[in-house]
Amino acid sequence: MKKMNDRERTFLLMTIPILILFFCFNTLPLIKGAIYSFTNFKGYGTYDWVGVRNYIDLFQDGRVGKSYWFTFKLALVSTIVVNVVSLILALGLNSKIKFKSALRGLYFIPNILGALVVGYIFNYFYTYILPAIVKMMGGEGTSMLASTKWAWIAIMIVCAWQSVAMNTIIYISGLQTVPEDVYEAGSIDGATGWAQFKHLTFPLILPFFSINMVLCMKNFLMVFDQIMALTKGGPAQSTESISFLIYNNGMSGGQFGFQSANAVVFFIMIVAISVAQMTFTSKREEQL
Repeated sequence: MKKMNDRERTFLLMTIPILILFFCFNTLPLIKGAIYSFTNFKGYGTYDWVGVRNYIDLFQDGRVGKSYWFTFKLALVSTIVVNVVSLILALGLNSKIKFKSALRGLYFIPNILGALVVGYIFNYFYTYILPAIVKMMGGEGTSMLASTKWAWIAIMIVCAWQSVAMNTIIYISGLQTVPEDVYEAGSIDGATGWAQFKHLTFPLILPFFSINMVLCMKNFLMVFDQIMALTKGGPAQSTESISFLIYNNGMSGGQFGFQSANAVVFFIMIVAISVAQMTFTSKREEQL
């Protein structure tokens, strides 16, 4: 048996504690949650095994179905908006302009701020400032957050505003990997403007596009902080995300077992969507 050298021993001593911590604070709670999903546990006291009743009730619960519809609608629209805006900003910030580094730092500021802090700031804006402006222009002056029709748009704007920064940085990293020779060869063939982006730039940054799409969809599906700061699931439960519903009803609503089943289903769906996205974009990369 080969004896470990000092380098290998050091890596082993660093890895084992991390694996233990990961198992204790990530894997073990996941396993316990999956076990509780087969019980009527309320979060305290004793509980009984109920088999798959929670999963059956889950698909028959109108409030759960409504939260899934809201979450997927928000995630899909936010992902598209963020990636379109981020890519446009990245193209601009990667071009030959003055104060390029300063502008990159300025655009990254929203990502530094905490989601709850940003949410409460926008809450004040939506509740007081925006209605006052609309009222001055002759409108009704009611808050978007009080409308079942527009509240999700307000949340989407906040989510997108804060997420654009990181996606822009990733796109800039991708654009900087494209050799200048490619653009020079393309210009000789007459590829400029949109044709240059479509046939040269985008195919070469497709791996970065894939990363952004997967990360965006995953993060927006798990949206929680913005909803907690802006609407707390209202009005009339119209902006309850799945994560918010699991937390709210599981922790304080006496539905710990039921919401554990919801969390298990949600986890499987996120993994399936992420794998499907990666598979689709990988095939596109191979074709290009």
